[in-house]
Amino acid sequence: MTAQFNRLLLTGAAGGLGRSLRAPLKALTQMLRLSDVAEIAGAQDGEEIVYGDLADGAAVHALLEGVDAVVHMGGVSVDGPWEPILAANIIGLHHLYEAARRQGVKRVVFASSNHAIGFNPRTRRIDANDPPRPDSNYGVSKVFGEALSRLYWDRYGIETVCLRIGSSFPEPRDRRMLITWLSYADLAELVRCALCAPKVEHTIVFGASANRERWWDNHAAAHLGWTPRDSSERFRAAIEAMPAGAPNDPAELFQGGAYVKMGPYEN
Repeated sequence: MTAQFNRLLLTGAAGGLGRSLRAPLKALTQMLRLSDVAEIAGAQDGEEIVYGDLADGAAVHALLEGVDAVVHMGGVSVDGPWEPILAANIIGLHHLYEAARRQGVKRVVFASSNHAIGFNPRTRRIDANDPPRPDSNYGVSKVFGEALSRLYWDRYGIETVCLRIGSSFPEPRDRRMLITWLSYADLAELVRCALCAPKVEHTIVFGASANRERWWDNHAAAHLGWTPRDSSERFRAAIEAMPAGAPNDPAELFQGGAYVKMGPYEN
């Protein structure tokens, strides 16, 4: 495959999704810049490692120098107290978009989350035109990211694809993930489409594999050309052998699952 970019930046490269995307992204670019605050396995040919904290504006500005596009998987990836989420997912994301503006980067693939809409009931199928309904501090930070990226498209022409990732793991872990599971292969193809589609403007796409049951409609992201291939169905028998949750449990009623019950986080 011929490289389509001179240099791509992957933030959050030490995390689970970052590690899964490392090889697929390397195939798209002459140089893959890997960044995180945590330790990253040593650079191979065609890779460079630049450590940095998203909360450090000067460091983020330097991180984006010479970059064609960004795959932003960095930040706090679970719910928890507000302050760490504020520093990484809100202040840090603002630093990223300001750096993109100043460095002339014109496309970002942003790891949003299904937790931006997690207080939708499981009985309702939604699409990108439905309003956000965050289920947690983490979900609020992803709604902020979607809004910020919209501003930077409308005002500065920086295109963004917001990936409302469901549950991306090697395999689903519970009944909810039979619906929300996104295989690593489908995630990699989604990111490739988000980077390589000719025109994306500001796009929100739900990240779930071709599972039997679906809560999310991606018609508004059809221009990406993404077609998931995998399915959670082969895991169904093993998962349905596990005990089911109580039917009146909020974690069973809403799309966000356990996140709708997390917190408050007292000092």
